[in-house]
Amino acid sequence: MGFFDGLRGGREVDFDSGSAASNAIELTKRHNRVSLTKQGAATGNLRINLTWRMRTSDIGGSQRESLLRHPFKALKPPEVMGHSQSMVNVDLDLGCLYELADGTKGVVQPLGGLLGDVNAPPYVKLSGDDRFGSASGETMYVNLDHRDQIKRLLVFVYIYDQTPAFDRTHAIVTLYPSNGPRIEIGLDERHPQARSCAVVMIENVKGELVVRREVQFVYGFQGELDRLYGWGLQWGRGYKAKADR
Repeated sequence: MGFFDGLRGGREVDFDSGSAASNAIELTKRHNRVSLTKQGAATGNLRINLTWRMRTSDIGGSQRESLLRHPFKALKPPEVMGHSQSMVNVDLDLGCLYELADGTKGVVQPLGGLLGDVNAPPYVKLSGDDRFGSASGETMYVNLDHRDQIKRLLVFVYIYDQTPAFDRTHAIVTLYPSNGPRIEIGLDERHPQARSCAVVMIENVKGELVVRREVQFVYGFQGELDRLYGWGLQWGRGYKAKADR
């Protein structure tokens, strides 16, 4: 049984607006910020969704190499290959470190059943825990009608079973504001030993809600993200409830 940390006691640049067909803003290293306030999207419930799938590039690469060595294999019918246990059991979890305007700090995450509340502090609510990255994925809601009470939110992703697997998955975090295009952040960098990733910061900057891409991979868990961003919480071992495993 794996364990992870559980809680105990500048100038804005241009951004990619995406195509008309996709109607999405993609945050990248170069274009890493967008203002929800300027989009008229700083009210209502902001939906944050995590989905992932297994990478296939490595498998395809080995198949191409095999065909170069044995060209007649192309004439044989393809083999049906099932997923191995290591390929299937990748459990990515979505979480959020929050800091409110009154100084209250904490975390919303599946570990410890810290699922939050959308209509009361911290105005962040986690809904569901997806074990295998299905189409619906994991979803979190932020009540932006209480934006004046929110100072900053750090949305992060971590691997529950301790096995580093970000290099074997293609994960994407998507923000769906109440107005305007969705905002996409891909976790497409290869970090084989990483177990957690700070994905995006939502910050109240003098009344303006700014979304900033982070995509900072770390080898540890929530406690290391806390130290990296200066949250100052106390951490200990944490487990999911049996119903969530």
